[in-house]
Amino acid sequence: MFFDHLGPAVFAPGQGMDVRPHPHVGLATVTYLFEGAIEHRDNLGNVQVIRPGDVNWMTAGRGIVHSERTPAAERAAGQRMHGIQTWVALPKPVEETAPEFHHHAAATLPAWDSKGVRLRLVAGEAFGFRSPVHTFSRLFHVAAELPAGGSLVVPAEHVERAVHATDAPLTVGGVGLAATQMAVLPTGMDVEIRAAQPARVILCGGDALDGERHLWWNFVSSSRERIERAKADWAAMHYPPVPGETEFIPLPQY
Repeated sequence: MFFDHLGPAVFAPGQGMDVRPHPHVGLATVTYLFEGAIEHRDNLGNVQVIRPGDVNWMTAGRGIVHSERTPAAERAAGQRMHGIQTWVALPKPVEETAPEFHHHAAATLPAWDSKGVRLRLVAGEAFGFRSPVHTFSRLFHVAAELPAGGSLVVPAEHVERAVHATDAPLTVGGVGLAATQMAVLPTGMDVEIRAAQPARVILCGGDALDGERHLWWNFVSSSRERIERAKADWAAMHYPPVPGETEFIPLPQY
């Protein structure tokens, strides 16, 4: 699992984010925002604006190309941007599955309060809830908001678990965790999280991967040869373009 913390960043009126069209293979990207908006476009023809609390799940599989930009209205007005994008490796049997994209509005996701802690299940299964987001392996991805003095117990229901202190320090199992840092939890035991001040927290994990993965730029695969083929395909522009886009990110020359 690759974890990308977006911002927080402030865009003045007229400014915005412009991630030009680029390819992915062998993974799924999961985008979740706390603030702001992003417009997703891909070469399957999908155009979707994601806003706080929504989920964009994009399965790259054998290959997809997409762009991520600030929508026109937010670009004109300016906005504050803050969110998380997670890359989830696909199990070996579906690494080359057909690419697809699904958007899930915040209202469709399980959300609940637990002793003053607000939680939303982004994907997978946790705390007795199940997200409608289709996944290819047993996992969980939870966004939580703890009040000052709040606490939450992460149950030992998944093999692998991690806690990301998104914007404020935490105490995890009695050990301090600085803001923007991640703690990997021990297997087989409940772990308590405490917050001295209001804090956003991401909980994630699931079953262990079914073998080693290789990561190069935007490509993930259990096969180094597959990554080399993806590099060659992008360099030769063998991927269908994103409708309405003329720019692209060239293959990095490492």
